[in-house]
Amino acid sequence: MDSVDVLIDGFGRVREAVHDAVRGLKVTELNHRLDQRANSITWLLWHLTRVQDDHVSEVAGREQTWTSEGWYDRFDLPLSPDDTGFGHTSEEVASVRVNSPKLLTGYYDAVHAHTLSYLDGISDEDLDVVVDESWTPPVTLGVRLVSVIADDLQHAGQAAFVRGILLRS
Repeated sequence: MDSVDVLIDGFGRVREAVHDAVRGLKVTELNHRLDQRANSITWLLWHLTRVQDDHVSEVAGREQTWTSEGWYDRFDLPLSPDDTGFGHTSEEVASVRVNSPKLLTGYYDAVHAHTLSYLDGISDEDLDVVVDESWTPPVTLGVRLVSVIADDLQHAGQAAFVRGILLRS
C-alpha cells in the first residue's frame, strides 16, 4: 500500500461516516439543532463536504462540484456560492437545511467521486509539493489532504454524536 492508497482509504472512511450519519433519519432530524447554538447534522455534513470540495478542487485545479454540477442551486441556501461554513453565525447555521437526505449524500458522493479521480492521478512524489505558502511551515499536498480527512472525520463524528442523541430521544 502506498501513500495515495492510504489517502483513498481515509476518504472512503469519511464517505462511510457521512452515509452512516444520515441513514434512516427524517429530514426534521437532520435539520434539528440540539440548542440555539448547536450545529445540525445537515450543517455538519454540508460543511465537511464544502471543505473537501473547496480544498480538493483547489489543488486539482478544477471548479468546485458545488457550482459546476448545480449543487449550489439544488440546495438553494441563502449563502454565497463560495461559502464553506467557516465562521458561520448561529443564524447562518440555522439557514443550512435540506428537504431530502439524498441531497446531503448526493452532494457528498459527487465530491467523493471527484476526490478519488484526483487521487488516482497523483503519485507519492506529488504529496511533497508545496500547495500553500501562507503557513509556516508551508503546506504540502500530502498535509493538505490529510488535514481534509481529519477535519471531515471530526465533523462526521460530531454528526454521529448528534444522531445518537436524537435516536435516544
